[in-house]
Amino acid sequence: MHDYIHQRVLEISNYILETRATVRQVARNFGVSKSTVHKDVTERLPQINRHLARQVKKILDKNKAERHLRGGEATRRKYLAMKSK
Repeated sequence: MHDYIHQRVLEISNYILETRATVRQVARNFGVSKSTVHKDVTERLPQINRHLARQVKKILDKNKAERHLRGGEATRRKYLAMKSK
């Protein structure tokens, strides 16, 4: 694994732990695709640090379980904004 990939994996992982960010938020923040973030944390991170990988997986699993709630909230805000115009 190239050094820059190794470094990105660790930076992404630490960012997720600190902010509890979603894959989409991480991708936007680091300027990479969601697929890259996913590959970094599911395939590359366990090779680098298993303990860190387990912590990140817990956060991403929680985000995935809550994603339908975030989507519903975004839709609600959208229609409230349209209604007030």
